[in-house]
Amino acid sequence: MYEQKYNPPFLVHDDGTNSPYDHQRIISKLTFELGLLYYHKQTIPFIPLPKTPLDEGPGYPAPDVILFDEKVEQTRVIIEVCTNRSARTDLRKVIRLIEEGDYGFLEGFVYNYKTYEWLRYRKGDGGAATASSFSEVMGVDLGPMLQ
Repeated sequence: MYEQKYNPPFLVHDDGTNSPYDHQRIISKLTFELGLLYYHKQTIPFIPLPKTPLDEGPGYPAPDVILFDEKVEQTRVIIEVCTNRSARTDLRKVIRLIEEGDYGFLEGFVYNYKTYEWLRYRKGDGGAATASSFSEVMGVDLGPMLQ
């Protein structure tokens, strides 16, 4: 008897669906608050999108929140949400993505929802992040959005 096995055409690492409730809640709040600024108040120039791959097709990184510039078709700001255990890894990932320059990022953030701490990294900061939730690229403080 012939037994057919399911073989997916490719496997994509996607940890978003397995993220804890608090992690997803933070992403939701940020996307909502930034969406108000973009769609209704029109005070920021970038579209906020949750867990969106940086390019089409499988295997591209998908930061927790991206802020996308439709005019030039590039992501300008990325935000990673983390816990104590993943904070260093996420910060290294943000720095690497920004400094590699492949995607046009200008600024990145890591938010630790266990300690309520923000780290900001801007292109050209030389590998050193700053304890700040203020986006100089958008002129917006992200911190109050999560209070």
